[in-house]
Amino acid sequence: MEKEPDTINRTVNCLPSMPALPHETGTQNKISEYFPALSIRISDVLDEIGAGKRTVMERRETYLLRERIMTIAAQCLELPGEFFHFGSQSEGTTTPGLNSDIDLLISHTDLNIMTDWRDWEAGMENLLMIHDDITIPQQYLLQDIHKYTPEAVTIIDNERCVRKDSGQALFSSERWKQRTEHMVSHYGEVFKNGPSVSNDPDWDLVSTLPVCKPLPEIQRWIDRCRGRHWPPAQLLKAARKAPCFLVPAGHPDSDYKREEWRLSPNLIERMLMFSFNMAQIKCYIVLKLIKKSLFRKIVGDLITSFHCKTLMFTTIERTHPSLWKEHNIMYLLLLCLQELRKWLRLGCLPHYIIAGVNLFDGKLSIVKQKLLLQYVNYLIKNGLQDLFHIDIDNLGCRLQACCIRRIKQGGEGELGGVVLRYSISLLLKVGYLQRILLNLTPIIYTIQSSNSTFQQSIYNTLLTAVQGFTNEQLKTVAFDLINHLYVVYNSVQSSKCSRLPNPAFSEIISRFQFCLNTDIASSRLKLASLLYCFGHFHAAVRVLDDVEKRYHSKVKAVCRVRRNEGESDLRVFASMITDNYENVLSEQPFAFCVRFIREEAHCAPYVLWFEMNRAMTEEEVAQRDVYDKNWMDNAEVDACPFLRYLQYLTYGGQGERTKQLYALEVLESYIADPRNAINMHHPETALNLLGHCYEMEGYYQSALYIYELSLRRYHTNNAANWHVQRVQRLISNLY
Repeated sequence: MEKEPDTINRTVNCLPSMPALPHETGTQNKISEYFPALSIRISDVLDEIGAGKRTVMERRETYLLRERIMTIAAQCLELPGEFFHFGSQSEGTTTPGLNSDIDLLISHTDLNIMTDWRDWEAGMENLLMIHDDITIPQQYLLQDIHKYTPEAVTIIDNERCVRKDSGQALFSSERWKQRTEHMVSHYGEVFKNGPSVSNDPDWDLVSTLPVCKPLPEIQRWIDRCRGRHWPPAQLLKAARKAPCFLVPAGHPDSDYKREEWRLSPNLIERMLMFSFNMAQIKCYIVLKLIKKSLFRKIVGDLITSFHCKTLMFTTIERTHPSLWKEHNIMYLLLLCLQELRKWLRLGCLPHYIIAGVNLFDGKLSIVKQKLLLQYVNYLIKNGLQDLFHIDIDNLGCRLQACCIRRIKQGGEGELGGVVLRYSISLLLKVGYLQRILLNLTPIIYTIQSSNSTFQQSIYNTLLTAVQGFTNEQLKTVAFDLINHLYVVYNSVQSSKCSRLPNPAFSEIISRFQFCLNTDIASSRLKLASLLYCFGHFHAAVRVLDDVEKRYHSKVKAVCRVRRNEGESDLRVFASMITDNYENVLSEQPFAFCVRFIREEAHCAPYVLWFEMNRAMTEEEVAQRDVYDKNWMDNAEVDACPFLRYLQYLTYGGQGERTKQLYALEVLESYIADPRNAINMHHPETALNLLGHCYEMEGYYQSALYIYELSLRRYHTNNAANWHVQRVQRLISNLY
């Protein structure tokens, strides 16, 4: 705690003194002279590290779009559920150094949660919420009720239910979570954290049950808050209608912790967070930096972001609105820490909304509370000077006057200011686009597996997506999803035309103009491939020339099925930024992988048909996980290698040998350059295309070598196995 005291003292001493807060704020606290100036500096530094207003709002908007695309995709798949992003990422209350998890809540709408018997619905799986005098606040038991008569189940035939001592059939939170874990395990390694079960350690994914009826806990909170300056009356009105969620988590001290469900008013908490002004947002972010950097040394990770959020709620409620300005951040942090000190002394941090809940229970032992209390006392007494010791996002150094100029110019290996802001913006855009592509994959797979004709199935899916237009909030994401589906729809229709004389071909081609802007390359390359396969070489070349002009050196490849290590690093996005920042963002410099499903086979070069049949044996098919099964019967190829391969084919078709050989040379160079590895998600397919070019040139030994390189990347489920057999036969016939 005494690190670099001279530097810190010099920094504090050089800060200009400013007038104390006016008496009308109602504060009785003594304000350090340097607090206002340091508050301004903190606010500026937060802008510098990616917590400015523009970035905060962009994070919120992006994560709201992401949850909506997942909800529409679920509707297209006829899955009953809604998706919600909560937590720091969706609130915009994070920085790169905080490295916040992504929180996703799935609301299962196929179960009817009853608050009393009047809520029973025939034909639904009904569950009655039970809370008696001995039940711990915020915790509920769920009693199983018959589907077709409003009577309690007595004979258990549901594996997720257990029998209580009283004979009641209870819907078990533990068994619900076990079932979720079993389903998630099909997709890979399982990571558990409290009620969360996911495949990714950076994701908290919680499966919940929605409660759409009024609850007494929420009404009591609304009554308590009515007439106060915060929360505002409009928010309280919206909170009355907002669903709550039952989370599969029992209280650690309960006899029924394996059966209990925790009531969670996530949507109300999100409304409260979205009502914060920038001073409040920045104060909350600094609290989290203190928690993660300073408190962690005392009590580990036992103090959570939710504790910090609760401190913010209680402090805002009891503080005059005029105080919440950015030049008061230091003083406001002091108020929040004094609030924490008060609750540590009492040994109880009350839940802001649900009465009777102690947020220290099961988290912070009495011993740990005393340790933290000692440190919070010290922190308050020394005027929060330990802020200079926070190393996350290099905050402490940025705050020190001797370093501020160097940091603003960009320290070694650091991003800051405008570059960081635009890098985060690009990262958010990629995350949204990947979410669209990720949700599109199972939709296409389901359409392919349908008993209906492919065209009828995709038409029905398009209709379902169009229904999103009736909801203003879903309109943007519905249009984005429809764009991608429409490309497939047109391509499949064109594929049918190739087998039968069809005058509608020109009309189908013209429809592509409405869905070319999914990204800078993939839809255009699919159109060029279609034109090549139909023998329209000159038209194909024009499309390919257009793609080549758009595909500048800053373009980032985006894949729906594979991720490359380090591709989400902010420095990758910083390298995409030119001097003209706005153009980078407006042009969407992303290129998706090009996918051809089997129904589009006649629109794809023949060599890609092998990709659609990449497995040589049933054993190889059995090796595929759930994700792989959704796409490995299709052809997936990175846009840039496919561009060069198509140029090689079309120039060859036109008899332009010089241009054809140049396209081959560029393809070779692109694949060989290690700098392009981060943008190649299907390197084995790129090598297969190169090998096929060598085959067409008659260089069979070179082709065999390239195919063997491909097999070193992926030995099984790789079309190179077919190519090797073919080339070996060709070579043996030559000798």
